[in-house]
Amino acid sequence: MVYVPKKKHRSSQSTPCLYTLKIELHPDVMQPPVWRRLVVDGRVSLAKLHHFIQAAMGWTDAHNHSFEIRGRRYGPLSTSEIACEDERKTKLNVLFLTEEQYLYRYDDGDDWEHVITAESFEVVDHDPAGVAWVIDGARACPPEDVGGVHGYHNFLETLLTQPHSDAAQELLLWVGGEFNPELFDRRAANATIQRLIWNRWGGK
Repeated sequence: MVYVPKKKHRSSQSTPCLYTLKIELHPDVMQPPVWRRLVVDGRVSLAKLHHFIQAAMGWTDAHNHSFEIRGRRYGPLSTSEIACEDERKTKLNVLFLTEEQYLYRYDDGDDWEHVITAESFEVVDHDPAGVAWVIDGARACPPEDVGGVHGYHNFLETLLTQPHSDAAQELLLWVGGEFNPELFDRRAANATIQRLIWNRWGGK
C-alpha cells in the first residue's frame, strides 16, 4: 500500500476536531464487504482508537493488534512481540491526514487486516471530549478464531449450503446459536462504545 499525503491540517493539537474514518475488513478479498464508518475526536490516541474499532467492528479484544502508518508500526508496548512505537503517546490529529489510508491488524493468527481511510477532518466549535460513534456500516463481524479470511469463507459456505448438516449445527453451537452474516446492529455498536467511554476502558 502506498501512502500519499493528501491534505495537511493547520489546527493546533488541542483544537477540538472530528475525523470521519471508514474501516473496511480485507477490502481486496472480503466480498461482500464488511465495513464501518466511525466519527471520532481527533485528539484521542491510537490506543483509544483501537478500542473504538474493536467495538465498532464487533471484535472482543482477545488478541494482539497493531497499526501501520506510513511504514511505521504502533501498538501496545507491554504485549507486542514486534518492535513498535507506543500507541498511547500518539494522537490522531498528529498522524492522520485526509484521504490517506492506514492499516490496523488484529489477531496474529487469523491476521485480520483493516484498511482505515481518513475520509474527512473538521474543526468544530464544541468539545467532543474523547467520544466516538458509528454512523454507518454493513455486515456482521466474523467470529473470533474462525481461521481468518479463508476460515470465515468455509464457515459461511457450510452454513449456507449445508444448513441442516451436523457440521453446520456444530458451528452454530460454537458461535452461540445463530449467525447472520448480513446483520450489523449500529445501535448495539454505539452502545458498546458508550460503555467503553463511561467506564474509561479506552486507554489514554
